[in-house]
Amino acid sequence: MEENRIPIIEVKDLYKIYRVGETKVYALNGVDFTMYKGEFCAIVGPSGSGKSTLLNMLAGLEKPTKGQIVIAKTHIEKMTENQLVAFRRKHVGFIFQSYNLLQTMNAVENVALPLSFRGIPKKIRNKKAVKYLKLVGLEKQMKHKANEMSGGQQQRVGIARALAVDPQIIFADEPTGNLDTKTTMEVLNLMRKVVREQNQTLVMVTHDNHIASYADRQFHIVDGKILKIEERRHPDEESRTAEET
Repeated sequence: MEENRIPIIEVKDLYKIYRVGETKVYALNGVDFTMYKGEFCAIVGPSGSGKSTLLNMLAGLEKPTKGQIVIAKTHIEKMTENQLVAFRRKHVGFIFQSYNLLQTMNAVENVALPLSFRGIPKKIRNKKAVKYLKLVGLEKQMKHKANEMSGGQQQRVGIARALAVDPQIIFADEPTGNLDTKTTMEVLNLMRKVVREQNQTLVMVTHDNHIASYADRQFHIVDGKILKIEERRHPDEESRTAEET
């Protein structure tokens, strides 16, 4: 992609410090990076590395101790809780490890749900839900309830639901944590394809280097610092396992 890259997330000198008794614990210890529009980024690191804290801050769910988070040219670290809620609703989609679907609703109803919070009429939101369920390959499961679907199908519904709000950014927290290897590969390839086609930005958190390798860039985080940023060129789709060292 040779277009001029548009920064969508800019993080400058970011710290998150917790007090544990007399001790200061640095969950994030001076983090700087930029993520661009149309990019699939993975934040990868071991348990306790600060990756979930970082994701929560990018999503405006936690406040930094110090530093700047600029999303779509807006400083979110200065926002009030109400402003953050409105900002997320307008700009952000979420994909969760546990799918977070309402089990007694069918696929269309689950995808349409966030749109109902915005007051979008039922006919329009259902039409949108159908469009995104087709995009993720679930045209045959539209009327299936969540509890009648496999894990992989539920995660596809989760992706469609995240897309239905037309977000600039999608945050995915260990999105394949409950899936088997084959389904994980299908979901990751689907996420990559969707980012390309919709020109959105996807930020995924994972502890698994192989899963992270599906992203365009991997931000390796250890002890609250970004150790290195790796860029992967994806010739076609297929996977590069030889590089695991």
